[in-house]
Amino acid sequence: MFKRFLIIASSLLLITAVAVGCGEKGSSDRPSGELKKVVFMLDWVPNTNHTGIYVAKEKGYFTEEGLDVEIVQPSQGGTTELVATDKAQFGVSQQEEITMARSSGVPIVSIASVIQHNTSCFASKKELNILSPKDFEGKRYGGWGAASEEATLKSLMLKEKASPETLEIINIGTTDFFTAINRDIDFAWIFYGWTGVEAEMRGIPLNTIMVKDLDSALDYYTPLIFTSEKTIAGNPDLVKHFLAAASRGYEFSAENPDQAADILIKQVPELDPNLVKRSQKWLSPRYIDDASRWGEQKEEVWQKYADWMESHGLLPQKIEIKAAFTNGYLPK
Repeated sequence: MFKRFLIIASSLLLITAVAVGCGEKGSSDRPSGELKKVVFMLDWVPNTNHTGIYVAKEKGYFTEEGLDVEIVQPSQGGTTELVATDKAQFGVSQQEEITMARSSGVPIVSIASVIQHNTSCFASKKELNILSPKDFEGKRYGGWGAASEEATLKSLMLKEKASPETLEIINIGTTDFFTAINRDIDFAWIFYGWTGVEAEMRGIPLNTIMVKDLDSALDYYTPLIFTSEKTIAGNPDLVKHFLAAASRGYEFSAENPDQAADILIKQVPELDPNLVKRSQKWLSPRYIDDASRWGEQKEEVWQKYADWMESHGLLPQKIEIKAAFTNGYLPK
């Protein structure tokens, strides 16, 4: 989860009027006329977690749904706040952030899981021999400063009778993971499908502790796509059309990793093409995985993780699980 912090976003809201094309798949009641401007905010720099959105844009799936989607990186205030306040209509987040936000009264809702299982992990250089949360004692952790982050680390250490007060937590901001572990920190929380794959390419041996293996409740949805209650209540068709196009983009990416990688490279040319190719090959089978369709979320996953957070004192108050997520706008 080495993510979320970065780069001031490009300016929001350009106005474009384009005729809507037709496609063979998507929602059946596509709008016609002027395209609806939509802002989609990432959680970090563009990477293969986001490929389906770039594919949907490049291949015209959004246009077919009557949408002109602008993809932006996180700006000051953060993705959660900006979507909640309608500065962006959709964004990328994680189940832990949505759960924490709803527990604090922030009216946001998860509308699709990007991948089905948690592929994040704690990663460190091999020689440090960090093999479990017990080994976090006396180490330097590099993170992004989220409230849930410190609390999760503490609870995992306490579970193994380790002393969390010995862990030094450093906010490393936009510092590159590989720079940080050679200079500032001992371990960090990363997505294996991006940073772990990059370590393989660089020939850097890492010890990785998969978060989902520490507790079954931690196999939660990360990342996911979310919107605000206001958007759902005021424009449910927008949500439906957006997900119709996004679903096609991720389905294409699952079935065609090489072509999908080429699209991401074209759309974001500053990315390392070799990393994109290898990461996409690793991640594509995981978009749908064991689910019946892309984006599907299970109530038991949300309940189990919320119960885990509550039992570890991480939630200000209980959340209503059925209000935190919905599958109701995914294509049938």
